[in-house]
Amino acid sequence: MKLYGLPGACSLVDHIALNWTGKPFEYEAVARDKMKVAPFVEISPLGAVPVLEDDGVVLTQNIAILEYLAEKNPEAKLLGGDTALARAEGRRWLGFLNSDLHKTFSLVFGPARWVEGEAAQASLTANASERVKDMFAIANGRLQGREWLSECRSVADAYLFVTMRWAAAKKIDLSQMANLQKHFARMQADPAVTKALQAEGFI
Repeated sequence: MKLYGLPGACSLVDHIALNWTGKPFEYEAVARDKMKVAPFVEISPLGAVPVLEDDGVVLTQNIAILEYLAEKNPEAKLLGGDTALARAEGRRWLGFLNSDLHKTFSLVFGPARWVEGEAAQASLTANASERVKDMFAIANGRLQGREWLSECRSVADAYLFVTMRWAAAKKIDLSQMANLQKHFARMQADPAVTKALQAEGFI
């Protein structure tokens, strides 16, 4: 099994999940300037990470990869538990983080792709950053009185951790959201998370 990723990008979620499975895999970092050209674009038509290769199968899209890893490794409880409800909660928060929060972050990271002009881009970034904070507040509320987004640790928790790293990089202040801060500390203390961060050059 091989994971292609960009250090610190959303592919870090898959990297953490693979470490949680305890199964062997290879990680290959793809430089940003190599993502939109051959040979990488031949396995990822959008020129994006993550990409997972497994026994001749090539998967793109984070949700598909994370679901695949969960299906192949049920003992790892990657979707947040043993019950249908626990797994549904894991999927619910994974969808929220992937489809809503991550999508809004794209406006923060690349406003020039959406609007022209420095003032318009600055305004878009500011508005998107506030929307990002609103979404983090929802996750903070979910974590009141609990350690994880679902019944137990899941790939949704890994996604939340990665997006909180993005918030720090973009100076989006989440310091007043105590539940998120405790969650981030729990994730940082996880050996699988440490291993992924080391492999991607952050430690």
